[in-house]
Amino acid sequence: MFQVLKYFPHARKALVMINREWHLLSRPVGWPKPEDFALVETEVAAPGEGQVLVRNKYLSVDPYMRGRMSDAKSYVAPFELGKVMQGGAVGEVIESNAEGIAVGDHLLHFFGWREYAVVDAKTAVKVDPEAAPLSTYLGVLGMTGLTAYAGLLRVGAFQEGDAVFVSGAAGAVGSQVGQIAKLKGASRVIGSAGSDEKVKLLVEEYGFDAAFNYKNGPVWEQLKAAAPDGIDVYFDNVGGEHLEAAIGALNLKGRAVICGMISQYNSTEPTPGPRNMVKILQNRLRVEGILVGDHYDLQPEFVQEVGPWVASGQLKYRETVVEGIENNLEAFLGVLRGDNTGKMIVKL
Repeated sequence: MFQVLKYFPHARKALVMINREWHLLSRPVGWPKPEDFALVETEVAAPGEGQVLVRNKYLSVDPYMRGRMSDAKSYVAPFELGKVMQGGAVGEVIESNAEGIAVGDHLLHFFGWREYAVVDAKTAVKVDPEAAPLSTYLGVLGMTGLTAYAGLLRVGAFQEGDAVFVSGAAGAVGSQVGQIAKLKGASRVIGSAGSDEKVKLLVEEYGFDAAFNYKNGPVWEQLKAAAPDGIDVYFDNVGGEHLEAAIGALNLKGRAVICGMISQYNSTEPTPGPRNMVKILQNRLRVEGILVGDHYDLQPEFVQEVGPWVASGQLKYRETVVEGIENNLEAFLGVLRGDNTGKMIVKL
């Protein structure tokens, strides 16, 4: 069981607003365990100059958060032990000391894993609940959507007529990659997923040309059957066996976009690399990682192009919604297990 702690160092009034927030107590070894975390009750702080107090309505949980629970050197600082964790969130302003932001406005910010957040106004973005459901600003119209867009089109250098393979294709990013490829004129889009139900979703709802359950046989064998003429772009959310299979299937001057490697996030031993890396040389392949923070300049273009697709129903999305701050941790663990279809959201 995770712990529930109470901490009110500055309580002086009869009525104190209480905030519940998730702290990391110890660095997980292998799969995260409930005892590595605590749900802590704290006093809600007042916003200072240039700040706002936000009551969060939706929180994001994402695979990359597992990396921040480790103190290994990475592209972003690790979560601090004994401190509240971070993540995407959307909420309503209930107190403002910032010019241009009023009580009742809705903001996208990065202080998730908690019910209330004091946010520097300059780090937040106003969002319109009338233009789109608030939760979509964490998913299809948010960081995951931009990751898919930038990864496929800029890093993957997608061209009309390309054949595209997406691993983890029923997830928040993967499902958008495949659909954007189809909307942009891909000759063939193949996806992998971890259940027959998700495979059916990819083909029947998202319009993939083919999909397979990676648990039903060797990935390379199923990929070869689904893409007999090879692939031109591989969008990797999984790593491991999927990456090796994709390297073997990529055509001359193919591109592999490395977005995630969820198959090895909880490994306690070094994960063996692909055994066929000589193919990178032979076929002059390009393998490049993507971090969405490198591509925020594409945000206006992304919203302009993808927004109408979402509004018209051309680009479909799913959300798996878990309710309550007390279930924030379980929602995150569910993402690591692959319980979600589409974006995993915590509704408060």
